[in-house]
Amino acid sequence: MSLRTLLGLLLSFCIVTPVLAVQPHVVMLIAEREYETDQTLPKFAEEHLQDDFRTTLVYAKPEDKNTLAGIEAVKDADVLLISVRRRALPKSQLDLIRDYIANGKPVIGIRTANHAFLLRNEESPAGHDQWLQWDADVFGGSYTNHYGNDLKAKVTFRSDDAIPKLLLDGIRRQPFVAGGSLYKVAPLAEGAVALMDGKVEGQGSEPIAWTFTRADGGKSFYTSLGHRDDFAGDVLPALLVNAIKWSLTK
Repeated sequence: MSLRTLLGLLLSFCIVTPVLAVQPHVVMLIAEREYETDQTLPKFAEEHLQDDFRTTLVYAKPEDKNTLAGIEAVKDADVLLISVRRRALPKSQLDLIRDYIANGKPVIGIRTANHAFLLRNEESPAGHDQWLQWDADVFGGSYTNHYGNDLKAKVTFRSDDAIPKLLLDGIRRQPFVAGGSLYKVAPLAEGAVALMDGKVEGQGSEPIAWTFTRADGGKSFYTSLGHRDDFAGDVLPALLVNAIKWSLTK
């Protein structure tokens, strides 16, 4: 082997190996039937994350909506992105999420994530568990319901020095119409920093996206955007990429 060939091999190793070794691992929990995030999130990951992140998609079992197949990936996650609606997980599975959060790791939630692990007027199946204060504990929100699907929410951006600049990097801060109904999420907890608000005709405004520093010291980001039309727009994809990057900053 010539010296030039040897140097070429060494250079390739030095360049490629560290890049692969430091790629953050984004684990997405997808278990909802309202907004087709089993389709939009994989497409989002393929189009926007594959160059800079490792991504694992975790879905509910087809035969058991309250059990997630492959949730063990959470143990290796650097960022946990949640699109789950009203599931009571096996206690061992919910404990994995509890442990992840207790370790101060970042959580990103979209749309139904603020009522991810809370059933409505149902008991948990035997051996399963709910997280009744999930929204307040993890996102600092107060979700109660949503306005009618026929009411279009106009979204506007806030101007606040407390908003991390990275979160809105590359996003045109022009009003737009959200794809889905407006969630009732106010009031936010102390320490939450809202980026955007939504308003439907005849009603007060509601926060649409915000950051939250949890009691464990970890960083959370939540947005009630997440409708298929939001993923087709300009704001949500860029916002999620920025949120993932922001969540990993120290």
